Amino acid sequence: MKTGLIISIYIIIVTLIVYYICYALDFGIFSIVFALIFSITSAWGSYYYSDKIILSLNNARPATEEENKKLINILDGLMISSGLKAKPKLYVMESNQPNAFATGRNPEHSVICVTTALIEKLDYYELEAVVAHEMGHIKNYDIRLSAVLTVMVGLVVILSDFFSRAFLWRDSDSKNSNGIMVLISLLLLLLASVFGKLMKLAISRKREFMADASSVEFTRNPDALISALTKLEADTSTMKQANNSTENMYIVSPFKDKKKKSTNWFSTHPSTEDRIEAIKNLK
Repeated sequence: MKTGLIISIYIIIVTLIVYYICYALDFGIFSIVFALIFSITSAWGSYYYSDKIILSLNNARPATEEENKKLINILDGLMISSGLKAKPKLYVMESNQPNAFATGRNPEHSVICVTTALIEKLDYYELEAVVAHEMGHIKNYDIRLSAVLTVMVGLVVILSDFFSRAFLWRDSDSKNSNGIMVLISLLLLLLASVFGKLMKLAISRKREFMADASSVEFTRNPDALISALTKLEADTSTMKQANNSTENMYIVSPFKDKKKKSTNWFSTHPSTEDRIEAIKNLK
């Protein structure tokens, strides 16, 4: 239901943005037709190809038996305890920061991606706990909402920025400045920013607690997840691939300045302290 709601809001907002782009470019009556076609087509593409888009943005590569045998063995073992019928695809991305995310539109088309640092810095059971956490997101269908949200929010922000810059530049060269269109341009910039933040909040922080609980259920090893989260929190490495639209996907926020702050209304993740406390209560 949340995914359907977000897609509907996305189509409305993108239609308005593209319509005003076409209007500013004097496309006439074809503006609304082109806007509707673009918004519906991009929504369809975002839904069915969100996983490929996200993996491409992160320069992720498929895991191989030669290089990532331990990771593959962990996933094979967790397939039994998780109860997933379809095996997620495994990907690895180069990064000095230990982190991981899951994506895909459903369990049958799911992907788990981990950083090279995660494999190097965590021991076997800690790595197993992180992979199990991502499998929890897959089983709970969190990945559908997260993937669609990430791609769509990013596109809305890009379109709003393009329209605002293009129209304001065009309007500045005109002797008869159109105040209404300038106002619309500024409103679209504000709308894109607010839309991105509010849509990320649609993925409730409770989903992270649920994925943590799923990890404990699959591994029967809460101490391993506590140890993994502690290491991820303490690590000070940066992740070049991360941006505001993908922040919500990772097991912990890739932005270190945000990780140190306590949970607030605009946080995409609960604080690590709260997560560890919740895991201890499961023991």
